Amino acid sequence: MLRKKTSASARRTRLSSAIEAIGTSAMDRRAFLRRSGLAAGGLAAAGALTGGMVRKAEAAGPTSAKVEIKKSVCTHCSVGCTVLAEVQDGVWTGQEPGFDSPFNLGSHCAKGASVREHAHGERRLKYPTKLVNGKWERISWDQAIDEIGDQMMKIREESGPDSVYWLGSAKHSNEQAYLVRKFAAFWGTNNVDHQARICHSTTVAGVANTWGYGAMTNSYNDIHNSRAIFLIGGNPAEAHPVSLLHLLKAKEENNAPLIVCDPRFTRTAAHASEYVRLRPGTDVALVWGILWHIFENSWEDREFIRQRVWGMDQIRAEVAKWTPEETERVTGVPGSQLRRVARTLVNNRPGTVIWCMGGTQHSNGNNNTRAYCVLQLALGNMGKAGGGTNIFRGHDNVQGATDLGVLADTLPGYYGLSEGSWKHWSRVWDVDYDFLLSRFGSKELMERSGIPVSRWIDGVLEDKENIQQPDNVRAMVLWGHAPNSQTRLPDMKVAMEKLDLMVVIDPYPTMSAVLSDRTDNVYLLPAATQFETSGSVTASNRSLQWREAIFDPLFESLPDHTIAHKFAVKFGFADEMFKNIEVNGEEPLIEDLTREFNRGMWTIGYTGQSPERLKLHMANQHTFDRTTLEARGGPCDGDYYGLPWPCWGTAEMKHPGTPILYDPSKPVAEGGLTFRARFGTERDGDNLLAEGSWSAGSEIEDGYPEFTMAMLQKLGWDGDLTDEERAAIDAVAGEKTNWKTDLSGGIQRVAIKHGCAPFGNAKARVVVWTFPDPVPLHREPLYTNRRDLLDKYATYDDKVFWRLPTAYKSIQEKDFSGEFPMILTSGRLVEYEGGGDETRSNPWLAELQQDMFVEVNPRDANNLGIRDGEMVWVHGPEGGKVKVMAMVTERVGEGVAFMPFHFGGHFQGEDRRSKYPKGADPYVLGEASNTAQTYGYDSVTQMQETKATLCRIERAA
Repeated sequence: MLRKKTSASARRTRLSSAIEAIGTSAMDRRAFLRRSGLAAGGLAAAGALTGGMVRKAEAAGPTSAKVEIKKSVCTHCSVGCTVLAEVQDGVWTGQEPGFDSPFNLGSHCAKGASVREHAHGERRLKYPTKLVNGKWERISWDQAIDEIGDQMMKIREESGPDSVYWLGSAKHSNEQAYLVRKFAAFWGTNNVDHQARICHSTTVAGVANTWGYGAMTNSYNDIHNSRAIFLIGGNPAEAHPVSLLHLLKAKEENNAPLIVCDPRFTRTAAHASEYVRLRPGTDVALVWGILWHIFENSWEDREFIRQRVWGMDQIRAEVAKWTPEETERVTGVPGSQLRRVARTLVNNRPGTVIWCMGGTQHSNGNNNTRAYCVLQLALGNMGKAGGGTNIFRGHDNVQGATDLGVLADTLPGYYGLSEGSWKHWSRVWDVDYDFLLSRFGSKELMERSGIPVSRWIDGVLEDKENIQQPDNVRAMVLWGHAPNSQTRLPDMKVAMEKLDLMVVIDPYPTMSAVLSDRTDNVYLLPAATQFETSGSVTASNRSLQWREAIFDPLFESLPDHTIAHKFAVKFGFADEMFKNIEVNGEEPLIEDLTREFNRGMWTIGYTGQSPERLKLHMANQHTFDRTTLEARGGPCDGDYYGLPWPCWGTAEMKHPGTPILYDPSKPVAEGGLTFRARFGTERDGDNLLAEGSWSAGSEIEDGYPEFTMAMLQKLGWDGDLTDEERAAIDAVAGEKTNWKTDLSGGIQRVAIKHGCAPFGNAKARVVVWTFPDPVPLHREPLYTNRRDLLDKYATYDDKVFWRLPTAYKSIQEKDFSGEFPMILTSGRLVEYEGGGDETRSNPWLAELQQDMFVEVNPRDANNLGIRDGEMVWVHGPEGGKVKVMAMVTERVGEGVAFMPFHFGGHFQGEDRRSKYPKGADPYVLGEASNTAQTYGYDSVTQMQETKATLCRIERAA
């Protein structure tokens, strides 16, 4: 339990209250006896509230049923742990962790060990329902699709396609995520997004704009090679528990110092060699304070910078301002400690930098992620085993869903929204570009970024004349998304109540079912879990794994790709959308979806991972090295596990995947790579291409731009193209065709044949001239209690982008610090995941953590008259408040409070259990931390700011 005991006396838990409330109808004696095992052995021992009884243990008799082992992948964090499911007569009867998996090596965390209950859970949505006069009524799938579809078509006719918002999910497989983005395109809107917007969009933007791709550069396993580990804004011990095994291996075997920078002394920090407690929201200042010592003592890797980095002199000029004294004034970290950290990193190379949402969820989050990258470039740690930026993702397929384009500003493969990108995907989909254009309100809207999920509530509530689309959002489809993971829940409640139509598609009802006080026009559609279907999923290290279907969908649930097909039929574009995809009854063939995105995603190399290759990897996990991820012998010999992207060319090319991005020590054909030439060839007269650095075996021994047909002709390499490849290139744009739009893969194949990276060989840039802050700057959070710093470190001016007006200065210029003196931050728990609806509905996990809480430092608690375990109100400066239990602990520093964000079902002191459909309420409810969280969005991506706002805490009456 996270709650520490204050006395030996037992007290009534929140779970006992939940059990009482689960059934609102009278309970007879027989039903009571069935559940009475709770008193004897706890929730888990009693059959997990499924009606089991505690009975005398007896040996099981022999069974003739054959036990099949099905391989799947855990549906929680992004480590990608293999789950071995034992199946008898189509029933999932047991599970084991995958001992052959190079990712989890026979380990599971609490969540992974209980995923069978997630799939078989009693609290799942069992059939479609709709809200009528405040009551949930059972309906059929056909009725649901007809009623929803008719209302959406009416909204489309009256207000245009942008008035329906299709919110996708990081919990979908790659194939389902791809289908959701394709579906939104055929509907005619870019108002489509998913959870990555509010967890790592600032990572993608910052990292991709530094060296080309916005993803983890190395892998969990490669951390075994690290000589130092610098972890900032992450808590893998709770958020990604199995990943910690890889860190501890390096710490123990390499004697690698583990430096943890966090405002809170987390369970990860407990393992640290050096713990650095910084003030929330001061990441850039902290990194510049470390770099000040590195530059001051000439400890940087000057040759690496000369060859492979552009703009470092401008960084030096900014870093020079961050003397030890100024850094301590802003961050609270003594200069002497940062000097020690700098020396540790310098003397233990290569080291890796790891971050998560503690660094991303800020109004200047893109500055944070770019600062982390600059640190690694200054140390020369990029493109090396044991180095890189290891960015830990939160959901099981948040990397894949991002790659597949479930975003308001891109198509699959990060192709963007330009006419050229749409024409590329028109060719892949075998539809006319003009047909797709006709589906949108206009060409301008087709090429304009949609409203991000972080701001959908403003798409509903903002005055129509202030939104850059024809009308407000009127219908919301929450397709695998927990609303309590977003900030400003009081505003969201109002937005939900204003919608014409709200549709929730999920295995569990989520807090969407109970947050608003709507009485009609809400539909809950039961989606199957990922264990009831097959498909690929991308782990944080860019490796793809294939899930087998463990059993058929339970109850009346349907796989998400089947639901998408049903809607496409209703809207009349199924024939065009699925023309190259086999549909069995109403279910599209998953493998055909994989092959279709293989045909189009040349930009990031999602082209070589055919279903057959992925299935072969899963069947031969035991042949892959646990550190390098390379297969040593066997049918996958030479491949890297999961074919981490980019896996160049077609599957027939047999590219092994790229285990470490930007590593020039290997030929490109064997998984090596350079920095991407994404930003042109020169800037202000400076060369942006690499100088004196190239990948092993390259026939061009210097920097070079990205490959086009014209470049092949100039080099005389076009003769290596086949007639079929040349014809495909001519069909696109002839000599103007580049490596990203050549559907034959010929340009990529020929470039790699000559040892070159298709995307060129350039320098990383540490100055992003297209961003609000070309050099990363420290800017104070919108809600800051350090008013003394605003003369130097104020936020941005208000502006309009992503279709909406966005406030910065107009909020920060108001002083809330007197009434709300404490900094409020949030984060994860090991017991629960995401919005928590699934995990709080799992009896094995629900027993572990039954109370929502706020961590308060003992000094603050004493000054406020609060005792450990007492109920308190946490008030936010925008009027939101939550009633939670106080945990008095030194894990947080003075003046800082922490809350987990996995709870829901209570709202500002009100228990809303009665609003759930019967039998679908989670076992554990609690206040959502985001009810008290406030406005604040990143200046590039609209990432929400959850790590540095203000609050007031007072004892509850």
